Amino acid sequence: MKITSVIANNRKRVFEVKTLRGQWPFPYSKADPVPTAADPLAKLYIDPELGREAFTYLLASGAEGFVHVEQVLDYNEEPGYMRDLLLHKLTVEALERLEASPLSKREIIRRLGTSPAQFYRLIDPTNYHKSVDKLLALLQVLDCEVDVVVRAKSA
Repeated sequence: MKITSVIANNRKRVFEVKTLRGQWPFPYSKADPVPTAADPLAKLYIDPELGREAFTYLLASGAEGFVHVEQVLDYNEEPGYMRDLLLHKLTVEALERLEASPLSKREIIRRLGTSPAQFYRLIDPTNYHKSVDKLLALLQVLDCEVDVVVRAKSA
C-alpha cells in the first residue's frame, strides 16, 4: 500500500500518514530514532527508494529513520491489515499441517470439493484474495480444530 502524504504534527507528536485507504496517526515514540524537542525533525519525505510504502525522516542531529506503512497499519490495527495478517497465519499453519498429513493432495482437493488450481491458490501465503472459511475448511480436512479466542487487550 502506497503512502500518498505524510505530515509531522509536532503539537500531537505524531506523523499523520495518508494512504488511499485512509489516514492514520503514528506516534513519534514508536519511531526509531525518536524525534524529541532536543533533536527535532529536520526533513520528512515519502521514500521513492522504498516504493512509496515508507517515509524517511532526518533529525537535526543527523540521525535518520524510516517507518513502513505496515508499522502504521499494525499500530492502528487497521481492519483490512488485521484480516490479511490472520489469513497469513492460517495459511502458514495449514502449510505446516499439510506437510505432516498422511493424506495426498489429490485426496485433500477431493474432500474440499475444489479444483487443483483453487487449492494451490488457497495454500499460497502471498494470496490475500481467499476467504477465511475456505482456510477453515482446509484445516478441518487436515484434522485440525480451530478455536477463536476473544480476550481483552493487555496494557
